[in-house]
Amino acid sequence: MEHGPPKLHVHNVSLSFGGIRALSEINFSVRPGEILAIIGPNGAGKTSLVNSITGFYHPQQGSIIFQGRDITALPPYQRAKLGISRTFQNIALYTNMTTLDNLMAARHIHMRSNLLTGALFWGPARREEIEHRRFVEEIIDFLEMEAIRKTIVGNLSYGLRKRVELGRALACEPTLLLLDEPMAGMNVEEKEDMARFILDIHERQQMTIVLIEHDMGLVMDISDRVVALDFGRKIAEGTPDEIKHDERVIKAYLGQEA
Repeated sequence: MEHGPPKLHVHNVSLSFGGIRALSEINFSVRPGEILAIIGPNGAGKTSLVNSITGFYHPQQGSIIFQGRDITALPPYQRAKLGISRTFQNIALYTNMTTLDNLMAARHIHMRSNLLTGALFWGPARREEIEHRRFVEEIIDFLEMEAIRKTIVGNLSYGLRKRVELGRALACEPTLLLLDEPMAGMNVEEKEDMARFILDIHERQQMTIVLIEHDMGLVMDISDRVVALDFGRKIAEGTPDEIKHDERVIKAYLGQEA
């Protein structure tokens, strides 16, 4: 894990939908090169928090600082250009396109060719296409998706679609990767594969990762630190061992005192 200023700082963030308070004065930082897990029961506000970081939701209060820059007012595509990428709790892929095409679509934010040069597919546009294709093929190889590279995503199993979505997030070339329940709905073998890929991404690329996950065994195994939410509020923050023995966290999950 790197030292220095936080990669991401969430400061006093509150979010409401009508009279419903989804997040209340959330504060935490993500250090460069760490895996930070965000946990909590259903309805705790985890996905609302990720949506606020990525720009899908706009908090009524507080600020989000990424690499020293206030990005609170930026739209999602500008945050993606800065290096923030994510997967979704509910898979959001182009189901009528192939695995390869889904990953190539994510390269759009890095493309420099315009409509004319792209249509002619000549000179710089052709060279750029080759570069992006090479980058995507490396991701396909890394995530062991060679056999499905030309398969229509809608025809894939749930676990493989989750893997394609991870590949699409990597195709954006992030420096901060947010994974919203990447193993939800998977069988044991699929979970083991996904955990291996996440650790490989973290170790090989020194990737900073924010992970939302309900599998507490996995969270405790791979996370450097954990933030626990309940009813939109942060109730605990610390190492996996500290969180595992925190009475507030035990009460939130079990509905009883430790």
